[in-house]
Amino acid sequence: MATFDAESSLGAVEEEPPSSPTALPVSPTLPTNRLGHLPYLKILGAESSLESVEPPVVTRRVKTDPRVRQFRRTFFRDVPDKLWNDWHWQISHRIRTLVDIERMLLLLPDEREALEQAGARLPVGITPYYMALISPHNPEDPLRKTVIPRTAEFVRSAGEADDPLGEDDDSPVPGIVHRYPDRVLFLVHDFCSTYCRYCTRSRVVGHGEIKSSPERIQMGLDYIRRTPAIRDVLLSGGDPLTLSDEKLEWILRELRKIPHVEFVRIGTKVPVVLPQRITPQLCRMLRRYHPLWMSIHFTHPDECTPEVFTACTRLADAGIPLGSQTVLLRGINDNVETMKRLVHELLKMRVRPYYLYQCDPISGSAHFRTPVSKGLEIIEGLRGFTTGYAVPTYVIDAPGGGGKVPLQPNYVVGRDGDDLLIRNYEGRIFRYPDPLDSPAK
Repeated sequence: MATFDAESSLGAVEEEPPSSPTALPVSPTLPTNRLGHLPYLKILGAESSLESVEPPVVTRRVKTDPRVRQFRRTFFRDVPDKLWNDWHWQISHRIRTLVDIERMLLLLPDEREALEQAGARLPVGITPYYMALISPHNPEDPLRKTVIPRTAEFVRSAGEADDPLGEDDDSPVPGIVHRYPDRVLFLVHDFCSTYCRYCTRSRVVGHGEIKSSPERIQMGLDYIRRTPAIRDVLLSGGDPLTLSDEKLEWILRELRKIPHVEFVRIGTKVPVVLPQRITPQLCRMLRRYHPLWMSIHFTHPDECTPEVFTACTRLADAGIPLGSQTVLLRGINDNVETMKRLVHELLKMRVRPYYLYQCDPISGSAHFRTPVSKGLEIIEGLRGFTTGYAVPTYVIDAPGGGGKVPLQPNYVVGRDGDDLLIRNYEGRIFRYPDPLDSPAK
């Protein structure tokens, strides 16, 4: 774990991604000072070694988003494709400081003030790839608002809490959240390659509190082994895909040895913010541990680039069912047209829109949250107007540990004798025979 001062890392503490290489091939012309210090190359753990990580294979056919090409020409002109497409390079060159962000974006005074404040709720960290997708001049750019802090995140509103879902209360051992009878959430570490400002776990993510040490992971595995009711394990964090192939495979292999664990899920945003991580080697490893499912955190159609399409194609071709979990965010994706564009792009990438989450009432999130009526409006604007596969389930994760509660527009109008009156997507009323004295009742 490394501690940085406010000037270098915005007052945050981060645990390093485990099992990263101790050195990376850097071209002599690489402008290493363009992003200031490279903390990941300076303070990596002793267990890391270059030989322990299989080098990524760069597929020449991978297309590049025009925004990425322009960004590279401006800020990383001398970085060869081999480095740009190396996920370790992307992580070690994340944009983290006010100086570097201001070099790339024309900041609002409010954004600058938030970046200057020490003791931020969670660190700032953005991969060069994802920064390339952000508009440098438009402060209302949806992707920009999700990763660049504003002072509103330091304001705690009524009803907000650091742990609104009560995960800590449902944690029998460190790293395990056991809320539902047959499944657990396994927090493998607290590191993300890019930090979302509305993160539900901002109280712990990026602060070095959840380490991926073998001892701590073993505690979680032991709890699962001795709890036969658990049939479903969701790996999350932090982001599990920022672990090395070796460490991630060790966790999957140990879970597969437990007879009552029927399948494993991985929750991640890596295919969106770090598509370079989805290497052929990773996919070959993952397919050995089926049934394996993956929930990917998509926010906006601007994230659906050729690079992300390639990453999702590799995962889907490896036989991994992909679902999207999207948080409803004010001024970012809170209208029918934006959400329709997103779900259509997801289906083209073989990603099934799964959940649309009402933004959790975490401390400092009021500027992101919408009225619940907005979520219902979006679902109503999708249902019937596009394929059913494109319509996610709108849920509120009930504060205090109540779990996910699905919400739907009211399509049941009422009754007329033995007929149920139902409303379709066009607003037309239909009768369905539903006798009150039916024997089934």
